[in-house]
Amino acid sequence: MRGGAWGRRSFRLFFLGQGISAIGDRVVSVALAFAVLDLTGSVKDLGLVLAAQTVPLVVFLLAGGVWADRLSRRAVMLASDLVRAGAQGATALLLLAGHAHVWQLAVLQAVYGMAEAFFIPASQGLLPEVVAAEDLQSANALIAVSANVANVGGPALAGVLVATLGAGWGLAIDAASFLASAAFLSLMRLDALVPAVRTGTLSELRAGWRAFRSRTWLWASVLEFMAANALSSPYLVLGPEVARTSLGGAAAWAAISSASGLGAVLGGIFGLRWRPRHPLRAMFVIALIGTTPLVVLLAATAPLALLLVAAVISGMSISFFNLVWFTVLQHRVPGEELSRVSSWDALGSYVISPIGLAAAGPVGIALGIPATLYGAAALGVLATAAVLAVPSVRNLADEPAAQTAA
Repeated sequence: MRGGAWGRRSFRLFFLGQGISAIGDRVVSVALAFAVLDLTGSVKDLGLVLAAQTVPLVVFLLAGGVWADRLSRRAVMLASDLVRAGAQGATALLLLAGHAHVWQLAVLQAVYGMAEAFFIPASQGLLPEVVAAEDLQSANALIAVSANVANVGGPALAGVLVATLGAGWGLAIDAASFLASAAFLSLMRLDALVPAVRTGTLSELRAGWRAFRSRTWLWASVLEFMAANALSSPYLVLGPEVARTSLGGAAAWAAISSASGLGAVLGGIFGLRWRPRHPLRAMFVIALIGTTPLVVLLAATAPLALLLVAAVISGMSISFFNLVWFTVLQHRVPGEELSRVSSWDALGSYVISPIGLAAAGPVGIALGIPATLYGAAALGVLATAAVLAVPSVRNLADEPAAQTAA
């Protein structure tokens, strides 16, 4: 394909829309946390609001995968963007008017999570419609770079907004970013796909499950994602509290998030240049080495400068991890069932995250924040070691043309 992924107009629009949306996502990751902490001062409430967003995400993911394979994936993504814009806009209005209550934030974040459940599998299935198979890793890497450039500036902007104007403006920016993403999606022109024969929602769910479970490397990796996402909850819930009490407040947490975003940009660039022979082995080893030190140093309340270095390394490893995983999935799962398989992937990855988010605050209070963070880091190392012990994960080769079960 002439010009590779970038030579396609539809890919450029996809790239721009996701990059702008990422700005809002990273602004809100800081703004929402401090909106709840400023409202109640409770890490329990923060965990509950984050869990309220994740529960409907988990519940609706399978339906999202079926409908993304059944309908226009672009249309599903566009509708999701509009619903998320409405949810974040309403949250912003409540915060800016000074009438927000925790239950209202939880309900609106639940609406957000439901829409996200339809967006994730649709976006995974759309990219192979836009670029050729040989360009998928570079396309994923470019999207990662775009998103993570926003990750550098987004948290910094959030820190300024929270400190000067209030967290509500961060939610308003997130709402606007979804409207921008919807606008870019509406401009895309894709070739019409011949729809596969439909056999009913339950039958299609079962077909997606069969495709998922037939690939040992896939379900074994997702089990690790499940553990890793649950074990990241103490970092997400207790990290802002450590920043608030020991590192100087929202500005410190925004700086850590920005440093992670900078690392993620570097990870995306790295992914443009390196295609490992054994992609799953590479991504798990790099994630193990790259992410653990940040959690350990946060538990130790290390100096902010050291935390920033660790955050850069962590961001690099996570970015590389994600783009390699998405590329492997897109290479090895047939396009007509990719969204359904992606929904099982996302369901497994997030299914116990709400429990982790809701439990992180009470566990941190009971055991102490440092002990909780140290424990999460140790369990994360064990989970990664376990998945690397699976031969089909460790030895999976980089074979872009392969589309069969392994």
